[in-house]
Amino acid sequence: MVWILFALVAVLVVVVFAAVLTGHLSPDPMAPAVGTSPHHGLPDTDWRAADVDQIRFDTALRGYRMDQVDEVLDQLQRRVAELEERAERPVERRDDGTDLL
Repeated sequence: MVWILFALVAVLVVVVFAAVLTGHLSPDPMAPAVGTSPHHGLPDTDWRAADVDQIRFDTALRGYRMDQVDEVLDQLQRRVAELEERAERPVERRDDGTDLL
């Protein structure tokens, strides 16, 4: 009787192993990320270089949370583009020699 139980368990193990190998039964490769602290990212407007130093991302199984990093990189890209555009504009001066913004 015990041999029948061992045989059934062995067959079950082989079937599960074969299902995993063929892809019919796959474990979740990456669990959902869990936040350990609130992610504030950069302020929407008027941030400074010091704000970039304050950014902290939650860690996930394979590194940082990609959605948080992408959001901050998008903000940085927009700000750099804005500053580049502003730097390319000619500087207008007042009659007293000071710059107009």
